[in-house]
Amino acid sequence: MLKKRIDVITLGCSKNLVDSEKLMKLLEENGYTLRHNPDKVDGEIVVINTCGFIGDAKEESINMILEVCELKAKKKVRKVFVMGCLSERYMAELGDEIPQVDKYYGKFDWAQLVEDLAEQNSSCPKGAGDASLIDRVQTTPQHYAYVKISEGCDRTCAYCAIPIITGRHVSRSMEEIVDEVKLLVSQGVSEIQLIAQDLTYYGVDLYKKQCIAELVERIADVEGVKWVRLHYGYPTHFPMDLLRVMRERDNVCKYLDIALQHVSTNVLKNMRRNITKEETIELLQTIRREVPGIYLRTTLMVGFPGETEEEFEELVQFTKDMRFERMGAFAYSEEEGTYAAEHFEDNIDDDTKQARLSRLMRVQQRIAEEVSSSHIGQTMQVIIDREEGEYYIGRTQYDSPEVDPEVLLLKADNEVEIGHYYMVEITGADEFDLYGKVIPD
Repeated sequence: MLKKRIDVITLGCSKNLVDSEKLMKLLEENGYTLRHNPDKVDGEIVVINTCGFIGDAKEESINMILEVCELKAKKKVRKVFVMGCLSERYMAELGDEIPQVDKYYGKFDWAQLVEDLAEQNSSCPKGAGDASLIDRVQTTPQHYAYVKISEGCDRTCAYCAIPIITGRHVSRSMEEIVDEVKLLVSQGVSEIQLIAQDLTYYGVDLYKKQCIAELVERIADVEGVKWVRLHYGYPTHFPMDLLRVMRERDNVCKYLDIALQHVSTNVLKNMRRNITKEETIELLQTIRREVPGIYLRTTLMVGFPGETEEEFEELVQFTKDMRFERMGAFAYSEEEGTYAAEHFEDNIDDDTKQARLSRLMRVQQRIAEEVSSSHIGQTMQVIIDREEGEYYIGRTQYDSPEVDPEVLLLKADNEVEIGHYYMVEITGADEFDLYGKVIPD
């Protein structure tokens, strides 16, 4: 094992990633050397930032904890610490089931980890510093970063355990967020990925109204910000003034990630989404009308308790009609403590859930292929993320990192720099990727 080095492993969403990055900054200031998601775990200390959203995520987190504890048993690491959503919700149970972990921390008390390490290591500065600091050790490519604008959620969706884990919605101040963006830009970031559990609710607690439009405008005004991308909007009471900002500001990507979950009014009612089919369709039509050319990413759920074949077919037809440019889907997983777990029987068997999921994704696959093919012959602005094999890999403004299609440029035919933006002619396409060639200046 390597002394004074901490390996940090992040599981789950980009919101967890931000927590890991800020924790790493505190640890760095306390004298530790850090690695994030290393291929080989062999640091003196390992910190696992867990996810507890759905069954698969919880299983992945538990397996990772067990795997690292096995390394500890073999004396390949000295200490194992666990934090994050799973630990926040099941700290006592995890302590009983996996006592090999040296200490469990919740989602919001990870600064205590730094304090504990400082007390154990007299050569480190004492104190964890400011847990709300805006600086971080950036683990993403230098040109883009995630900025979390709030924590928690005030929605009461029947299936979701997030409010149980994170608590009520708490917005950060606009001033603090803009200061963080300015700091990131000074360090080479040009693309800001705004994230929150419910981005569209931003500001209600601090300013007594939805302020996401004003916040996005302020961020767009920061010199050096070339792209601002919005993740995780909520359809009910959508802030329509945000659409004007997206339409008018050239550096606000024409891209919106808005989870809809379903379209059947009955299923939406049971999900406690506080919206109807008609209102959902009207909202989508308004978004497309007010922001011409926008790409919509959504998430849909199949197999919610009581979902009939007719309601599933309604969802399939909705997907065909709306033609989402980007879409993901998952099968319902009962989460203890949620409204659905306490009031509905999980009465759809796993085979039916998986069959519905597969069918829905086949429909979306055809749509995605058609969307990609429509770009052949077009010229699009592309940011270059990395090199991979014989290609440079980039994205358009319509693509979020890791989850959306990418643009592949043959190294032999293109001279580009990572983190720079280029105009690219799209020469080919498949379901997942576009192929192109840089247009010379």
